[in-house]
Amino acid sequence: VQLQASGGGLVQPGGSLRLSCAASGSIYANDVMGWFRQSPGKERDFVAGVGWRSNKKSYADSVTGRFTISRDSATNTVYLQMNELKLEDTAVYYCGIDKRATYNPRISERSTSYAYWGQGTLVTVSS
Repeated sequence: VQLQASGGGLVQPGGSLRLSCAASGSIYANDVMGWFRQSPGKERDFVAGVGWRSNKKSYADSVTGRFTISRDSATNTVYLQMNELKLEDTAVYYCGIDKRATYNPRISERSTSYAYWGQGTLVTVSS
């Protein structure tokens, strides 16, 4: 599976961006797709995740109420709508797939659970 992330850019505080992550290859019902972000010198942190079959969603506390994850199973694409952006949202955003042999409703927030990653897209929030 290959992932292609896009949609990053420069935005002012309070603005919005929508990130996209297109997957080539099969995504199976038990899989989870997630968005993480990483700033220089910091670890890759969980932002949001969605179960491919269940459409169950999970968010980091820091983005709850501002970000929305969604998925389009027809095009194997996952989106991250980011509203009310803050300076601290500045980071490289990565999408990843947690491939699972069996169904588990819990969405992992650990980057090590995700075996496939896109190349990242830079989001810069600045005035």
